[in-house]
Amino acid sequence: MTAEQPLTYDALVELATADPAVVGLVLKGSRAHDGMITRHSDHDLYVVLADDVTTDLTRFAGHRTADLDLVIVSLTEFRAAGMPGFERYALARAQIVLDRLDGGIARILADKARLDADEAFQSARGWLDAYANSLYRSVKNHRDGQALAARLDAADSIRFLLELLFALDRRPRPYNKYLEWELDRHPLPGWHTDVLFRAVDHISATGDVSRQRHLFTLVEAVAREAGLGEVLDAWGEDLDLMRPQ
Repeated sequence: MTAEQPLTYDALVELATADPAVVGLVLKGSRAHDGMITRHSDHDLYVVLADDVTTDLTRFAGHRTADLDLVIVSLTEFRAAGMPGFERYALARAQIVLDRLDGGIARILADKARLDADEAFQSARGWLDAYANSLYRSVKNHRDGQALAARLDAADSIRFLLELLFALDRRPRPYNKYLEWELDRHPLPGWHTDVLFRAVDHISATGDVSRQRHLFTLVEAVAREAGLGEVLDAWGEDLDLMRPQ
């Protein structure tokens, strides 16, 4: 493509579809989320190549414009993308533009969208402890008159809480931009989405200790049911500070 004819999404898809080295095209980001496209949305596209092939398309590696952001990877690299990593959610909700592997690209994306049982359990353990730690610090700072620190710790606790809840459902946590989109379409089992959103919004903004403690009672019940009681019990008497007074 020339400077007068910049590479567009449609042009790239046409080139890639005609190239036998390409085994998959995967569109991620806002254009893969119904209702999230704005005039600023570009096309975030993975071009997946068969392993150990050569293709002229690699000249476009790293291409990035206001319209098109390309990632060109081998099939092996694509399997590993986001496993773990920040790309996992983006690929979990990506749309398939081309799949020359008889559903193989779809199966790779499905694997990214679902944590295996042990991975989910171990992740949940870590996120639960992080959530309890930030909650505990928030409550202590509030008690000691450290208002800003209390609010910041409360906001941190919400991040860890969301990671925990998605891990318990064996799903990668969505980026904040897509949190409402995700939960509107795929609610967390056992949680009323509207109630959870109100709590998350209020606690992040205010650090309200009573609201934090009420939310903790719900989280504690869920965590113990999931077999994570020992993580909480390790906090000993400090749990009393986290619970409603």
